[in-house]
Amino acid sequence: MSAYFRLMRLDKPVGIYLLLWPTYWALFLAAGGWPDIDLLVIFTLGVIVMRSAGCVINDYADREIDKHVKRTQDRPITSGEVSPKNALLLFFVLVLAAFGLVLLTNALTIQLSFVALVLASLYPFSKRCMQLPQFVLGLAFGMSVLMAFSAQTGDVPVQAYWIFAANIVWTLIYDTIYAMADREEDLKIGVKSTAILFAKYDRIIIGILQVLLLLIFLKIGKLFDLGLFYQLSTLIISILMIYHQFLIKNRQKTACFKAFLHNHYLGLTLFAGILVSLPL
Repeated sequence: MSAYFRLMRLDKPVGIYLLLWPTYWALFLAAGGWPDIDLLVIFTLGVIVMRSAGCVINDYADREIDKHVKRTQDRPITSGEVSPKNALLLFFVLVLAAFGLVLLTNALTIQLSFVALVLASLYPFSKRCMQLPQFVLGLAFGMSVLMAFSAQTGDVPVQAYWIFAANIVWTLIYDTIYAMADREEDLKIGVKSTAILFAKYDRIIIGILQVLLLLIFLKIGKLFDLGLFYQLSTLIISILMIYHQFLIKNRQKTACFKAFLHNHYLGLTLFAGILVSLPL
């Protein structure tokens, strides 16, 4: 059971947080305050289940690649603790559980869930054929935003796509930082990533994306008429971004991984700004 627990990365919840915060941004903004409690429970559980499913299919797809990367050599499939067949079975069980949760919403959300599943399943394999797999991951993570709006309001308004865009840009930032820690190994085994694509310009491009993300956050504030406390949260986020740039300045593995993990506080800070700014 410990091996399956680790296969689903339940021992490393930061991935859940990185997916959960944008989902909460969307749910609370869609509702203009507290969302329906049943939807809050459904989406919280759905994030945990689908993030777990994503980790399982990722490790299944990377089971040969992980042997060549020191950080991933002990993952349950690669180490032989879990067979590829059982990993696939677990993936399908988790997907069915997530679909069962989606069935408690509405028709539009159910339709969007199929797109989300395709994107989540494609991401692990995109690392072999394109230079921007982090963009695919951003699209997959962003689907929770659109699904949150459709579940809460029955529609996906234009405003929702700004949060969707913010999630994509944010994913590009933190997953590029994450990929910087594995860049040398990825180059040897032929795995593609934005860290490899950006090369020596990685920090500059991440900086540009950080500025873009801040501008999108400010636009979201105007669209949803969020007040001073929301603006304060974006100021705190800008300070966090500077700190992340400081951490990755020497491209040292441990520091890059620390910056990746610390992005969780960015998502939390924006959610706090939204929460304080809405009539709850």
